[in-house]
Amino acid sequence: MRKLLFIFIAVFTLVSCKGNAQEEKPKSKQKFEVSKTESEWKKELTAAEFKVLRKAATERPFSSELLNVKGNGTFVCAACGNELYENKYKFDSGTGWPSFDRAIKGGVAFGSDSKLGYQRDEVHCAKCGGHLGHVFDDGPRETTGKRHCINGVAMDFIPTKK
Repeated sequence: MRKLLFIFIAVFTLVSCKGNAQEEKPKSKQKFEVSKTESEWKKELTAAEFKVLRKAATERPFSSELLNVKGNGTFVCAACGNELYENKYKFDSGTGWPSFDRAIKGGVAFGSDSKLGYQRDEVHCAKCGGHLGHVFDDGPRETTGKRHCINGVAMDFIPTKK
């Protein structure tokens, strides 16, 4: 009887303790203005853009030319051209990714992911749903306190015309 009880407890423990931190969560059912099939996105985007924007990959730190962009202008989604961030809200976070303390109103949407085993706030393009990066609470305290950590490959920079 003790042996049977032990087996029951062991099986119950194994079954009930199944972790799900690394499981893929179903994609949001949110509808976006721009919606294309995976093959259509693959045709329009570079391989790096596709990996980040459509598969939620992360580019290597310090690899983006957008880290050094100066002057007035707007960062737009590389997939659909939606306005995301103004350069005046960009700051050097030292992380190796373009960082902003706020987005253009209505430019981005938020979700969450737990791919690393803990919950993170994910940033998407509000127009096409493309993955941009994540937002953290370690930004400049004198402004919003937020750090939008964005993959440079997910954006293009449009300088302001003089």
